[in-house]
Amino acid sequence: MSEPTYLREEPFTELTVIEVPATPAAVVEAREVHMADLPELFDSTFSGLFPVLSDAGLEPAGPAFALYTRQPSETVDLQLGIPTSAGLTNAQPIAGGHIVIPAELPGGSMAVRSHLGGYDGLGESWAQLLKDAVAAGHRPGLPFIELYVTEPSPQADPADMRTDLFLTLE
Repeated sequence: MSEPTYLREEPFTELTVIEVPATPAAVVEAREVHMADLPELFDSTFSGLFPVLSDAGLEPAGPAFALYTRQPSETVDLQLGIPTSAGLTNAQPIAGGHIVIPAELPGGSMAVRSHLGGYDGLGESWAQLLKDAVAAGHRPGLPFIELYVTEPSPQADPADMRTDLFLTLE
């Protein structure tokens, strides 16, 4: 039997509750980020993270993610990162004035569903996941996580994109 993990090959087509282990990660933390500034933050962070991992001798252990530490309003608090083969041992600066720090994707019970399509539909998918989790008797908590299974690129067809949504359960 394989170890539970955040990533699976097939999309989660309905509400699924899984137990996941804590997973080492390298992240950039950002607080009070305005929604309009997220694309630039994502681009600068992810372009800088891979060289840091390579320099540290670490391998990505899964796709990039955003871990939200509070409910978004006009701004968000989040960590942008990459799961790693082992823990990052020290903080590293990257372009844009960001610092990559050691962290982890949390372990525990998660409600999950895959969003298939462009990022503009994520809000609807989050609302449906939350509604389904509550209807099934679960108590959602923080953090919640977007795992970007399909790597975005200018050539990507938004219809082919997959983002797995993870909602921490209390």
